[in-house]
Amino acid sequence: MGRNKLDINHRLDYLSILDENGVAVPSLEPDIDEELHLKMYRFMLLGRLFDERMLALQRQGRIGTFPPISGQEAAQIGSVALLKKSDWFVPSFRETAAELMRGRSMENVLLYYNGYNEGTIIPPDQKDLPMSVPVASQILHAVGIGWAAGYRNSGEVVMTFFGDGATSEGDFHEGLNCASVYNTPVVFICQNNQWAISVPIARQTHSTTLVQKALAYDMAGIQVDGNDILAVYSATREAVERARRGDGPTLIECVTYRVMMHTTADDPKKYRSQDEVESWRARDPLTRYRTYLLNKSILTPEKQERLEREINDQIEKAVATAELKMKDLGDPLDMFDHLYQSLSPELQEQKKNLATYLETAHPVTGGEDHG
Repeated sequence: MGRNKLDINHRLDYLSILDENGVAVPSLEPDIDEELHLKMYRFMLLGRLFDERMLALQRQGRIGTFPPISGQEAAQIGSVALLKKSDWFVPSFRETAAELMRGRSMENVLLYYNGYNEGTIIPPDQKDLPMSVPVASQILHAVGIGWAAGYRNSGEVVMTFFGDGATSEGDFHEGLNCASVYNTPVVFICQNNQWAISVPIARQTHSTTLVQKALAYDMAGIQVDGNDILAVYSATREAVERARRGDGPTLIECVTYRVMMHTTADDPKKYRSQDEVESWRARDPLTRYRTYLLNKSILTPEKQERLEREINDQIEKAVATAELKMKDLGDPLDMFDHLYQSLSPELQEQKKNLATYLETAHPVTGGEDHG
């Protein structure tokens, strides 16, 4: 009887290993071999340079609207690097660097942002879901996959990404609750980039952190410096190991920043100050990691220069290949082929009618279009 204290564990950690000058805390440095360091750096650099190239292409009218990732490369690469090929990757719409590391081609990305459904095709042996634009909807998909993996005792881990804005959606809370109740092997990566389009984090929640929302679902959680790839890697390694041994899900809040616009249809100058942006540019995850690798002699100025040349060549070849492919794509009848395994009689009739219309509207005789 009476009023008594509840026995609830409220302890949450914040992890930072690599400071803004590229200097690490020796006792906290994760054990990463040189090959993996260079691989992670390559994909961080690829993500940044490809992002810059896509922005130029969009401004030239050669691709449509897209969401830049610059500033968030460490949160993506430091986490996805822990996944095996047999694990599941469930992105939102701002994980280009992670998607590339998982094997998505740049040509595929460029096709998608030109409106071709061929840009969403994923090889059957690749356990990745396509990007999901509706905010937080992919969290439910990840939990469903995680429940199935746990039920089958397959040893698979599921990793899903979302932004701070997603934590204001019901799907986030339903997903985390279900993941915890069913002890699913899901790692939730929240990229807290401070802005849900034009809504700052302070207007989304009164919580001091986003990671504390894990407490409501009795789930492991940790907040990390999302611009510190070593901290992201260390926290994610713990979460992946926890999930793989059957000890349930984890919420990781990566505190980072979107230095560019929400999408190329957005003007961030209307709702945030340039001083704020510049203060975060000083914490650039790519510069920080580069300095660390140079100090460790894992990277050299010569290697850096060669790597930039190689990546820029890759990007230009991808652009040329995608633009060549687009000349042979775009049959309207393709829209019927990727929604259902077999078409209903109604859709079969619609497809037939569209084919007839296209033949009538654009008849081809002797190689000439008389439409």
